[in-house]
Amino acid sequence: MKNMSLKSRKIKEYFIEKIILISGIISIVFVILIFIFLLKEGLSLFKTISLKDFLFGKLWYPISEPPKFGILSLFLGSIWVTLGAIVISFPLGIASAIYISEVAHLKIREFLKTGIELLAAIPSVVLGFIGMTTLVPLVRKMFNLPTGLTALSGSIMLAFMAIPTIVSIAEDAFYSIPKRYKEAALALGATKWQTIWRVLIPAGFPGIVAACMLGIGRVIGETMAVMMLTGNTAKIPKSFFDPARTMTATIAAEMGETVRNSEHYFSLFAIGIVLFIITFIVNLIADIYIHKELK
Repeated sequence: MKNMSLKSRKIKEYFIEKIILISGIISIVFVILIFIFLLKEGLSLFKTISLKDFLFGKLWYPISEPPKFGILSLFLGSIWVTLGAIVISFPLGIASAIYISEVAHLKIREFLKTGIELLAAIPSVVLGFIGMTTLVPLVRKMFNLPTGLTALSGSIMLAFMAIPTIVSIAEDAFYSIPKRYKEAALALGATKWQTIWRVLIPAGFPGIVAACMLGIGRVIGETMAVMMLTGNTAKIPKSFFDPARTMTATIAAEMGETVRNSEHYFSLFAIGIVLFIITFIVNLIADIYIHKELK
């Protein structure tokens, strides 16, 4: 009976392992197919427009005569919004992770973790609507601007959306640090803050970097919130107080209005290629640091 039970358990484990392997392979195949589809559609643009004009052109007027397909203003709009979100979300996210993992009482810790997970589940369009009704008027009045639909408004909301990702992954990074590190520091007379600053943060640094990079990936790929809050103006922003337009918002706003197989249609897929490459690099860096942490 024991041999039969052991044999059936091994068979179950074998099938489960194969299912997991097949699922992983299918996921990779889907990503490759998506990239091939983007290349097939996006590269058609460069039959009539040079790569230099596309990447460094300052004007995005796809329906003018002649049309202009320069994405520099869209790229810089994405950069401004992303940088603002980084400045806000990184310190708050890492500090929250430290508090939850090392300072907070057990009941408070569970309450905060549940709240953060709920924040991550709120749809971006809902957050965008809340931002339009509360954040945009506040930014306009606080900085005496003609409009609150600026890169700053988008940055604040994207930071709010990225914080749950950063907190969850950074908290896991601190939790995975061997307890003997903390115990040794305290035994040598270090205070709790000295232990966190000089021992736990350096030990969990790869996980912190991974959390921040995944937070950036979350910010770069966001569409609805930035489309609703940044003003959607396709010009190069000179500061956080100017309206901006991101690459993701451009695809979402214009794809439904394009003529299939037109230059405008192909240009949106070319923007998709740029976004795919950026997010791939960001996630690759995060994956490298995650594996450093595991080692």
